[in-house]
Amino acid sequence: MAKKISVDQLSSEIMSALDEYKKVTDEVVKTAVNSVSKETKAMAQAGSPVKSGGYQKGWAVKKTSEKTGQVSITVYNRTKPGLTHLLEKGHAKRGGGRVAGKPHIAPAEEYAVNELEAAIKRGLS
Repeated sequence: MAKKISVDQLSSEIMSALDEYKKVTDEVVKTAVNSVSKETKAMAQAGSPVKSGGYQKGWAVKKTSEKTGQVSITVYNRTKPGLTHLLEKGHAKRGGGRVAGKPHIAPAEEYAVNELEAAIKRGLS
């Protein structure tokens, strides 16, 4: 139902509508980031190489920062962080030759970028 307002009240009504929209979008973005980060962690774990299992079990999600309208979450390996680059890209062996890389972080990252955008669009529509 339409609400009748005077010309003097127009700017305050527009600002209140924008504030309400901002609250809704902030909540949608926060929810999308949290769910996509958990899915990304699961994808990185599933694709991780397994020798003893310590590297695979070490994936974690950490909220880096949360400000008004901004959420930052990091998916990382807490047990063996130095191995991530070596296992993803490959490395030279001690006696010569190379160990082939096993990409498991890049596909998870690509999924996260695409899925986050889609989740935000779904939440706002």
